[in-house]
Amino acid sequence: MQEGRSDAAAIATPGSRGGAGPERPATQSQEREYWEENAQWWQDEFTDGADPEYVEQILPIVAEHLGHARSVLDIGTGEGQLARHLMAAGVEHALGIDPSHAQTVVARERGGGPAYARASADALPFPDASFDAVVACLVFEHIVAVDAALAEVARVLEPGGTFLFLLNHPLLQVPGSGWIDDHILEEQYWRIGPYLIEDVSIEQIAPDVHLPFVHRPMSRYVNTMADCGLFLQRMLEPAPPPGFLARAPGYSESAAIPRLLVLNAQRH
Repeated sequence: MQEGRSDAAAIATPGSRGGAGPERPATQSQEREYWEENAQWWQDEFTDGADPEYVEQILPIVAEHLGHARSVLDIGTGEGQLARHLMAAGVEHALGIDPSHAQTVVARERGGGPAYARASADALPFPDASFDAVVACLVFEHIVAVDAALAEVARVLEPGGTFLFLLNHPLLQVPGSGWIDDHILEEQYWRIGPYLIEDVSIEQIAPDVHLPFVHRPMSRYVNTMADCGLFLQRMLEPAPPPGFLARAPGYSESAAIPRLLVLNAQRH
């Protein structure tokens, strides 16, 4: 019998599989509804300096990899913090798309230079080869139409352009994973959930906050990207940043387990 699982596994993050378990299957039509309903929660908890993983890790990584770009498309921009950060880092033009009206309204209000449009990742309203970089940060965990969305990324990228793809680590953050403090066997370890099983569900990740989540193995993403002409150049698995560990002391025992996977791919 396993006892004493760390509460860190249930800490809500922008795309984490925390809180209560799956309730019911998600459909693509539900994606927009759930994000529309929970836009304020996202804005309060994960933007404008509220979340240390964004401030200390995600924003610096995105700026390092895409700060040289001329024109960047931010898929699933939310209220626009990545797009604003890229403009501040020197990108000439940033455009954010999001299916949620509640997010794009706030994005425009917060300004900072980018343009915004309401659109879905699987039907981007742009001509071929419109951008020299595309970023999707903790977004594809909520997208059902993964094949169409990745094909659209490749279509709107210039040849040689960069796709920066940030995900909750598909192996180490799979549903059912978490830190185990086994008082019977006197062992501590990170349990891996059913990694190879694709899973689509609606999950409660905070009180009264329900969002669609999709788990896929890493190979599903990488092989689909390759089929679309997006080939991996670099992969990062950064350790959780200090600010997150300070807020989640139960996670400190498993601080060598990455929460984030970053794929840098090039359009061939």
